[in-house]
Amino acid sequence: MSDYVLSCCSSSDLSKEYFEKRNIPVVYFHFELGGTQYLDDMGESVPPKELFKRMLDGEDTKTSQVSMIEYEEFFEPFLKEGKDIIHVTLSSGLSGTINSANLAAENLKEKYPDRKIYIVDSLGASSGYGFLIDSMADLRDKGVSIDELLKYAEENRLHVHHWFFSTDLTFYIRGGRVSKAAGAIGTVLGICPLLNMDSDGLLIPREKVRGKKKVSQRIVDKMAEHADNGKDYSGKCFISHSDCLEDAQYVADLIEKTFPNLDGKVEIYPIGATIGSHTGPGTIAVFFHGDLRVK
Repeated sequence: MSDYVLSCCSSSDLSKEYFEKRNIPVVYFHFELGGTQYLDDMGESVPPKELFKRMLDGEDTKTSQVSMIEYEEFFEPFLKEGKDIIHVTLSSGLSGTINSANLAAENLKEKYPDRKIYIVDSLGASSGYGFLIDSMADLRDKGVSIDELLKYAEENRLHVHHWFFSTDLTFYIRGGRVSKAAGAIGTVLGICPLLNMDSDGLLIPREKVRGKKKVSQRIVDKMAEHADNGKDYSGKCFISHSDCLEDAQYVADLIEKTFPNLDGKVEIYPIGATIGSHTGPGTIAVFFHGDLRVK
């Protein structure tokens, strides 16, 4: 067992079973649905299918980050056990949660001056953030020190690519990521915007592709363009989706045919409440290790 704890937030969109199996403690974000507050507890309180149905039925959603006090309460038991901590947060380009985590760490360092508490900005989201955590867990299990793991995270977080598209623009329009005029035209023409996450951890529209099958192929083309060794890529690939498993499986099948040296099958996870409250249903996201992300 390592002498430190690797932890993250629920917005990393892997499963509860995954985190338990890999011994990765998780702190929960919060969301509001139809006026009721819930924990983003990976679908236990509100399963993804119910979340997106209620959103489509008109219930408003809001999300809130983990507070400084919650981080302190989350971190302190590990410090009491004599463990150091490396905690990875949702991208600072999407949330201010890293500020709360840093404040909690500073407060606790005064109480536990002999312990290390490292807070890492993933510059990622959803299962792309989870992809970085997965790589870090592999290294932790190989006996890498906490300082070596910190260096790895900082050097590799911008090599985790996030490419995604949506077949339903409703909530991109509501959230202001797509204008009402562009959204109306896009819906009529079947336009599926292709976006990615840039070097600042921000979501950036890159292309407008007409039709689900064409954008599915285009996202695989982007992986071939940016993945380590192109179509000879031998790393892992994760996909997350918001209540469109059939579409996610279609993209996964394309990837597995295109990248014969892939490390295992594509792993598919549901998009959780924190990210899903903003995307709504119909979003497919692909994550892999590749060249350096740029603006």
